[in-house]
Amino acid sequence: MNKLVSIVGASGVGKTALVNALGRTGKFITAYEQHDGRPFQALFKQDRRYALSNQVDYFLLRAEQEKTLRSSSIEPRTGLMDGGLDLDYHGFTRLFHQRGLLTDIEYDLCGRLYTFIRESLPFPELIVHLCADEPTVAERLSTRDRINIASAEDTSLFNSYLQEWLTTIPSGQVLELDVSHETLEYGQSVKAILEFLRHA
Repeated sequence: MNKLVSIVGASGVGKTALVNALGRTGKFITAYEQHDGRPFQALFKQDRRYALSNQVDYFLLRAEQEKTLRSSSIEPRTGLMDGGLDLDYHGFTRLFHQRGLLTDIEYDLCGRLYTFIRESLPFPELIVHLCADEPTVAERLSTRDRINIASAEDTSLFNSYLQEWLTTIPSGQVLELDVSHETLEYGQSVKAILEFLRHA
């Protein structure tokens, strides 16, 4: 079974760019959030009634991706995800509930589904938490050509949810990287992650 690394952080911090940079090393097989290809993402952006459908779709997508990455037998390589099941629940689902986009009973349903899926699948061997100052995140979000449900104004609250979740994970499974002053080639972060995995 392949190992799994999940890159987490607020929208706009550079998760996808880092996964792309790591993918170019040839040491990983990758899975992405697929914003434009998800059936409920654009509908949710226009109408909050699709919030629950969107979250359920993402939970199932991420679970399917985890199974595929771990079971890939083409060549033993580490699986790598931008975001992931845990970020979708502990970050986005909590944020959407706080913003009133998910009702209490919808939020509880998401929690039940997330718990069931996570208990059925092994937890990622490594969580890489990307951090950046809010102006950097806002600038990166403003240049993205994709559907964004979370906004720059959500960054502080979103990060507080992530920090709360990350404190429940053993420190040896979390690598925190400040990418505020790094280019989107992520040379320093790629080096740090590869070094961490070599000694894990």
